[in-house]
Amino acid sequence: MTRQETLAALKQDEPFDLLVVGGGATGCGIAVDAALRGLKVALVEKNDLAEVTSSRSTKLVHGGVRYLEKAVKRLDKAQYDLVREGLHERGVLLKNAPHLSNPIPFVTPLYKWLDVPMVTIGLKLYDLLAGKMGIGHSRLLSRKKALQRFPMLQAKGLKAGVLYYDGQFNDARMAVALAMTAREHGAVVANHVEVTDLVKESGHVAGARLKDSLTGSEWTLRARGVVNATGPFGDRLRQMDDPAATPIITASSGIHIVLDERFAPPETGLMIPKTEDGRVLFVIPWQGHALVGTTDDPAEISEHPRATEDEVDYLLRHVRKYFDLSVTRDDIKATWSGLRPLVADPEAADTSNLVRDHVISMSEAGLLTIVGGKWTSYRRMAEDTVDQAVAGYGLEPALACQTNDTPVAGGAGYLPDGGARLVGAHGLAADVAANLNRAYGDRADAVAEVAAEGFDSRLHPDHPYIEAEIVYAVRHEFAERAIDVLARRLPLALIDKAATAAVARRVVEIMAKELGWDEARGQAEYDLVTERLAVAL
Repeated sequence: MTRQETLAALKQDEPFDLLVVGGGATGCGIAVDAALRGLKVALVEKNDLAEVTSSRSTKLVHGGVRYLEKAVKRLDKAQYDLVREGLHERGVLLKNAPHLSNPIPFVTPLYKWLDVPMVTIGLKLYDLLAGKMGIGHSRLLSRKKALQRFPMLQAKGLKAGVLYYDGQFNDARMAVALAMTAREHGAVVANHVEVTDLVKESGHVAGARLKDSLTGSEWTLRARGVVNATGPFGDRLRQMDDPAATPIITASSGIHIVLDERFAPPETGLMIPKTEDGRVLFVIPWQGHALVGTTDDPAEISEHPRATEDEVDYLLRHVRKYFDLSVTRDDIKATWSGLRPLVADPEAADTSNLVRDHVISMSEAGLLTIVGGKWTSYRRMAEDTVDQAVAGYGLEPALACQTNDTPVAGGAGYLPDGGARLVGAHGLAADVAANLNRAYGDRADAVAEVAAEGFDSRLHPDHPYIEAEIVYAVRHEFAERAIDVLARRLPLALIDKAATAAVARRVVEIMAKELGWDEARGQAEYDLVTERLAVAL
């Protein structure tokens, strides 16, 4: 479906069952769930899919080891339940998106003998809570074994290590895959479409005024129910519904820096359980690089938050402390900052202790809002939200929730060794084929077929991404702007800013031909890429 066809579908007279506002993890998950139940669904996102929050995570699929510590130390059942649910959903995501996710072993270094029993027992409990959804057994490592697993570790003072397992994934592509899944089951999905106002009939929300952010055209969409899934921006829509609504969302920022591959072994991550101020820090191999994160500081809610100098210094300081390698700012290849939406409790004196679970509420006028949560639990959050939408709006789905066993786009026919087949079938380089297999799953052949149209060149000699991915993103993956491709359909802007700047002109050139951009639009797209790179996305 082209963008023109999508917008035409959004302008039809017949009302939708649900209008989902927000194209991040939560909104895309809701659209998939509702569409699979047979409901008539529309999803709109003001920016690109996952642009503001859901593409800026630590790329982990996890139950939350730091939540488990709070659960044990404070005998906090809410934190305990959150971990158990997260571990179950971790297993579901790994099963349904095998091309975009994978288990990964982590080493936790221990420099005090007193920490050995506490951390070992805690991670054994983490395994136990996962139950049949477990993905590996944690175990104590000798000092020698810990250094073999993670040779970059600071050897001085190291007593032992603990090995445990969690998951990692490609968050931006996961959001795109969910949006494609929703579309393939009948949902109408449009990015770069903004809600400018809510439409009410007899005092009840009955749709929204929409604006195409790319052309400025406006229209009204009617729906039996409207779901506010805008993450940290949820209060804006709540106050559009009721200007007197009390804000319920606060945010913290988490920044990440990317270093080259020598700072992490290719298949093992590092989890530092307690930094100088009590945070958890990760160093993870990702896309052939080392991802370091994250911070956790109170933040103003903005669409493109900046990483501060102090936050970058904080991460570098801890890398130097725990690594037997010199690291400077010159080693940083990319940096980005994201927001974590937290549900504020006006009665809580310390917001750092808030349970990071989701909360669903319906206003008097019928606006259904879902806030909080984390990527790992997106599917459960969506199920709970659609359940409440069905009850609250009197909808009549044809089926019950189907998402527990439904692969996302690209996952059904994915083969872990499919890259080797792509080499033989399409003559691709091994690293290019491996990347296509992991990024697109059972759709990789379709991308390879685009490559055969004359788009088989690498975008940059240091990376496995090819020009065909740009064309495929435009034709099939909702990509409307150059930064959509460079920061989210491909992860290039998240791992190598210099390479991104070097290929930006070529990306614009290819998209201009596909989308019919004139010279002025092409220049504007290039300027936007440059602007976003300057503020660390």
